[in-house]
Amino acid sequence: MSAAPIRTRKLGRTGVFVTELGLGTAPLGDLFDRVEDNEAAAVIAAALDGGVRYFDTSPWYGRGQSEHRLGRALYRRNRDELVISTKIGRLLRRPRKPGPIRDQWIGGLNFETLYDYGYDGVMRSFEDSLQRLGINSIDLLLVHDLDSWIHKNPARLDAYFAQLITGGWRALAQLRDSGAIKGIGAGLNARETIPRFLDLFDIDFFLLAMRYTLLETDVLDDEFPRCAERGVGIVIGGGYNSGILATGAVPGAMYNYEPAGPQILERVARIEAVCKRWNVPLAAAALQFPLGHPIVASIIPGAIATKQVEQNLAAFRHKVPADLWAELKHAKLVRADAPTPV
Repeated sequence: MSAAPIRTRKLGRTGVFVTELGLGTAPLGDLFDRVEDNEAAAVIAAALDGGVRYFDTSPWYGRGQSEHRLGRALYRRNRDELVISTKIGRLLRRPRKPGPIRDQWIGGLNFETLYDYGYDGVMRSFEDSLQRLGINSIDLLLVHDLDSWIHKNPARLDAYFAQLITGGWRALAQLRDSGAIKGIGAGLNARETIPRFLDLFDIDFFLLAMRYTLLETDVLDDEFPRCAERGVGIVIGGGYNSGILATGAVPGAMYNYEPAGPQILERVARIEAVCKRWNVPLAAAALQFPLGHPIVASIIPGAIATKQVEQNLAAFRHKVPADLWAELKHAKLVRADAPTPV
C-alpha cells in the first residue's frame, strides 16, 4: 500500500509545486560512504514509495554519478508527477593525468571538474545533464556553489560572477524563456551571497544549505525578508547541519562537515531534552522547523540507505505540538521571531 501523499508548495516565482519533503542526492555520489548502484536505486525507490516527488542533483555530486543514478531510477516513472532539479557551474572532462582524483568524494566517477559559469558552459552543462539523467527535461536549473564557502579567494569569486553576468545568465534566461526549464535558482552554502544574486539577477529561488536550521537562523535578519519582498522561494538543504540534528549530541557528531564543538554539542543536548519532554524525535523538529517559514517550499535531506529514507519520512510526518516550539523559544534555543510550523 502506498504512503499518504506529501503536500506540495509553490516554489517562489517558478510556478512549480514541489513536495514539502524532497530527496537530495549528494550522498548518492559517494559523499560520505561508497554506495552500490542497487542501494542507490533502492533509496530513490523508497523515497518515491513514501510520496517524495522532488529530487535534486548536480553534475558535481560524485562527478556525474548522482545524475546517472537518479536518471536511471526515474526514467520509466511518470515524468509529469516528478520535479527534477540539477545545477550548472562545473563541467566534467577526461582527466589530464593518470591516478585517483583527490577531492571530497570517497568514490564517484573518474572525471575532472572545471568551473565554468559562462554562456557556453551553461549550455553544455545543461545538455550534458540531460544525457547523464537519460531524461529529456529538467524542471529547475541552479547556479551551483558561486559563493565564498567554495570560492574563498574574493578575486576568483568575482571572476566567476563576471562569467555569469556577461554570459551565463543570458543562457539561463534563454532556457527559462523558451520553456526548456521552469525556473532558475542558486544553490548556496554562504547566506551572504543571497543579496548579491538578488541585486544582479531575476532569480526565482535559492537552495540554501545549512543556513536555516534549528541551529542557524541569521537569514531572518536580512536575506529572507529580501527574498519575501521579491517572491523568491527557498529550498532547504543540509537541514541536519550535516549530521548533528539527526544523530543528536553524541561523541563525534558532525556540524557543518566538521566535528561539533562543545558549544554546539551543549545547545543540541538542550534542544534534545525539550524534544524528549514532548515525545518528539530531534530529527522531526529539525526537518519540520524550516517549513514554518512561508517562503520555504521544501526540505531535501539525503540518504545512503533505505532505512534513512524511512527515518526521514517518519520524522517528517511525526506530529510536533505547538508547545514544543514555544518552549524552545522560551528557553532561547530558537529565536523568538522565527516562524514555526502550524
